[in-house]
Amino acid sequence: MTQKKTNSYTDEFREGAVKLAIESNQPVAQSARELGVNVNTLHTWINKFHGEPPPGSGKQVNDVHLYEELKQLRRENARLKEERDC
Repeated sequence: MTQKKTNSYTDEFREGAVKLAIESNQPVAQSARELGVNVNTLHTWINKFHGEPPPGSGKQVNDVHLYEELKQLRRENARLKEERDC
């Protein structure tokens, strides 16, 4: 039986990956593919970065992912700034 290789990532890489995933206009899954990281791993890093409580911790978390909303709001903000400056 073969063992799976466990990847080890630096904190700097994780922070950069989270920043890229949040600030880019592409889906998190696409960012994960481009970085060579499992999409679930990237979602876990994003959740840790934003301090979202783990499931079952007793705190209610909205089903809508906060980082997806943040990405949408940043895109909208950029669009509105561009419209204003024209």
